[in-house]
Amino acid sequence: MDINITLLLVAALFLILASGVWVGLTLTGVAWIGMELFTSRPVGDAMAVTIWGSASSWTLTALPLFIWMGEILFRTKLSEDMFKGLAPWLERLPGRLLHTNIIGCTIFAAVSGSSAATCATIGKMTLPELKKRGYPEHMALATLAGAGTLGLLIPPSIIMIVYGVAANVSIAQLFIAGVLPGLLLAGLFMGYTMMWALLHPGQIPPAGPSMSFVEKLKASRNLLPVVALIASVLGSVYSGLATATESAALGVVGALVIAVLQGGMSLAQFRDSLLGATRLYCMIALILAGAAFLTLSMGYIGLPRHLAEWIGGLGLSQLQLIMSLMVFFIVLGCFLDGISIVVLTMGVLLPTIEKAGIDPVWFGIFVVLVVEMAQITPPVGFNLFVLQGMTKKEITYLAWHALPMFLLMAAAILLIYFVPGIVTWLPGQMVG
Repeated sequence: MDINITLLLVAALFLILASGVWVGLTLTGVAWIGMELFTSRPVGDAMAVTIWGSASSWTLTALPLFIWMGEILFRTKLSEDMFKGLAPWLERLPGRLLHTNIIGCTIFAAVSGSSAATCATIGKMTLPELKKRGYPEHMALATLAGAGTLGLLIPPSIIMIVYGVAANVSIAQLFIAGVLPGLLLAGLFMGYTMMWALLHPGQIPPAGPSMSFVEKLKASRNLLPVVALIASVLGSVYSGLATATESAALGVVGALVIAVLQGGMSLAQFRDSLLGATRLYCMIALILAGAAFLTLSMGYIGLPRHLAEWIGGLGLSQLQLIMSLMVFFIVLGCFLDGISIVVLTMGVLLPTIEKAGIDPVWFGIFVVLVVEMAQITPPVGFNLFVLQGMTKKEITYLAWHALPMFLLMAAAILLIYFVPGIVTWLPGQMVG
């Protein structure tokens, strides 16, 4: 009976999604079908209470604030300054200015929280410059596709807030846990780029004129305000001086100050940043509300418990379970965006994860890494869509050249499994 109910609800989910209905409304609709057909609980009352409880959660307050911070900085001169500031330091590295994609995305990820925004912002700046200077297009696209996903992993991350709310895990701990894996992944991307450049020296343009250390510092001075903002936001969380919500408010104030001082914040831009953040948050909030109702519905039907019992009965080791879930999330990522994946699956999977003795903070970083992989897998790879919009290239062309980055993310998952301290060490050092 359970398998029949599961298949019916999954079929309803994909059927409604395929018809073009918004994800949030689809989740609500499937939850309503499940409760109406298979439980005796009054549906209207349950839906009203659950959606109100989800939408009024104080923990969620950090989300719109971090989104707004990213929207403000998106409209400043940060993107122009970043290329000028980074380029002088990279001329002597194998691969030279290809690394601006990776380091630029790493920096912008720490003020954006969104993979698509990171990819689009850095891509608008670096792709024309790299093309003008004669760098191979496929490597420029590959490094941008891979590094753009760091917007999800390096805090403040929108998807970490969503996971924290869905799994009832400390968002501050998730933020701190994402720092080392994010830097590890950026290092893997840079290592691959250097190796490729050493194997194909003829495809990398010659280095530009050398600059003194003082000249390099002068070229990078415009990056200092943003670096200071990142340090203050993450430092306030790490030291225990502020909660995630308070650090988000600090980030918004800091971003506004930087924008005003740079002369890049007119009244029209302020309004656009506010509207952009509102639109994105409303979309995410609708998905979260629908997912909360779906989680309640599945709880009444008993599906999470039965699924956890079934998986527990398979006798999988922790590694087998993690590898199975990795494949499951990658397949799911071919059809859904990352936030939808998290809110759809957490209610079902968390009992299984707890039973297997897996740290929920570690599992959160694992989920974010796998969702990152889904960002560069067709047909619904959001970073691929962003790059297609900017370059007019075929999705298959972009996905093929992004494949090495996909494999490096899989390697990063194995690394954090066998060396879990990469994820758990920093949260363990948190004050208070």
